[in-house]
Amino acid sequence: MSTGLPAATVADLYRAACLAELDALKPGNVHAYAPGHRMVTADFVTSAEVSAPPLAAEGARVGARVRGGVEATFAAVGQNTNLGILLLCAPLAGAAEGHGPLTESLSAVLADFDASDAANVFAAIRHANPGGLGKAARHDVTDAGPTPSLAEAMAEGSPRDRIARAYTDGFRDFFDIGLPALARARAQGLAAPWTTTAVHLAYLTKVPDSHIARKHGPARAESVRAEAAARLAGLDLAREPVAALLDYDRALKDAGLNPGTSADFTVATLFLDALLRARGEAR
Repeated sequence: MSTGLPAATVADLYRAACLAELDALKPGNVHAYAPGHRMVTADFVTSAEVSAPPLAAEGARVGARVRGGVEATFAAVGQNTNLGILLLCAPLAGAAEGHGPLTESLSAVLADFDASDAANVFAAIRHANPGGLGKAARHDVTDAGPTPSLAEAMAEGSPRDRIARAYTDGFRDFFDIGLPALARARAQGLAAPWTTTAVHLAYLTKVPDSHIARKHGPARAESVRAEAAARLAGLDLAREPVAALLDYDRALKDAGLNPGTSADFTVATLFLDALLRARGEAR
């Protein structure tokens, strides 16, 4: 039987996942090779450091982990650098404390939201005010009145937001896209940070990015996905194609396109992989 991980270990693995993602060349996003979207990697390094304690707080509920991480981040860097990361990593951090297989613990976490989870997640989203949030027909985070359950809100958002969908489908994208991409990259002998780049490109080419969809519409998000799939087809990461990826990176940034959800899923995939390994459940 797997043993739950202590908070200090969860925090360390979370920080390591955040930093590893920054070291990888991820077209259109912020990374060590190039800044972008008026943000620099130093802000994300600081964000990882200050958000780790609330994210990993022993016994904390998902909503408290997310809200604590967002508030710590804003106090340190004054902007939203990690809302999506925290939304994806908070359930994983909670599940990592459980005994038995991590996937079973994750299912239990996702089935056990209470009113405080919804209130804290909604407060965190309002605080972060992510770009292109818009208004939902029901269960909008800016609405006054009673707060819906977190499960209801995520179900309402799932058709248009991949992070919301993760809360409703057991985080299937990690197991269908992220972890398999990471395993293939390692099997090919790629070293970090290129294994991380492989994960990011898997999300970028297989799933329309929710951050792009919020800001530019779902059709634009799908066109970016299709363009990425065509442009990156046959790219050999073993050759460390920095020039080709930086060229695409500039093209996306010049167009004001940031596949931020793909980057969020990349961080969380690395975090999940590290948790599984630490618990002796490596896939």
